[in-house]
Amino acid sequence: MAEVSEVFAVEGRVALITGGGQGIGRAIARRFLEAAMRVVLAEVDREAGLEAQADLQALGEVLFIQTDVADEDSVRKTVQEAVETFGRLDVLVNNAGIGCGKPVTDLKLEEWNRVIGVNLTGAFLCAKHAAFHLEKSKGVILNIASTRAHMSERDTEAYSASKGGILALTHALSISLGPAVRVNCISPGWINVSEWKKKSKRREADLSAEDHEQHACGRVGKPEDIAALALFLVGEESGFITGSEFVVDGGMTRKMIYVE
Repeated sequence: MAEVSEVFAVEGRVALITGGGQGIGRAIARRFLEAAMRVVLAEVDREAGLEAQADLQALGEVLFIQTDVADEDSVRKTVQEAVETFGRLDVLVNNAGIGCGKPVTDLKLEEWNRVIGVNLTGAFLCAKHAAFHLEKSKGVILNIASTRAHMSERDTEAYSASKGGILALTHALSISLGPAVRVNCISPGWINVSEWKKKSKRREADLSAEDHEQHACGRVGKPEDIAALALFLVGEESGFITGSEFVVDGGMTRKMIYVE
């Protein structure tokens, strides 16, 4: 059997992860570093970015660049700095995301635009400016969508619309950039990120038995669950997979729940 490093062939590759300072993005950064990849944390929150860089640098080469993914000039500069620092770019993980839970009748246009700007336009801008470098390296784009692209709670119009857009952007990019660049997306369900936030916001998980029982696998998800799949999808073992969505939700969207 081939060794792990031979199977995934990710050692030394460079990954740019948006929203890499906290939550799922930080977990993906850790997993990539553990696999001997080099990581750029493109994070708008300076406190979170610097803290993540300090905590993760013992695992390998990691660079924090303060980035607003909704701003094209900021994205352009981040991609340029990443390539100048590491000499290449192999993987783009579009993970940065925000929400705004308001009734649609109260949702301001600027609030809608900001959510769409970060969650969807940000992914487009990063793909746009990374594409040249990814084509050179035969690289990968991995978008982080959400099960909210398929199901909703009340007052999630902007977030749900942005994540639905990510699904369409994923298959469109896979056709436009293929075969040189593979493009896939992960749609997480309920992932508890409370212990993966920056230290000033970090807290222990407050989950009930009922929270876990809603899932077919018996528990709420962890950022590590997403990171494990992310590593597979950027490696060579997934070389025949592109334009696809992977729902990682513990079976929650398959379980019919009736209030008795």
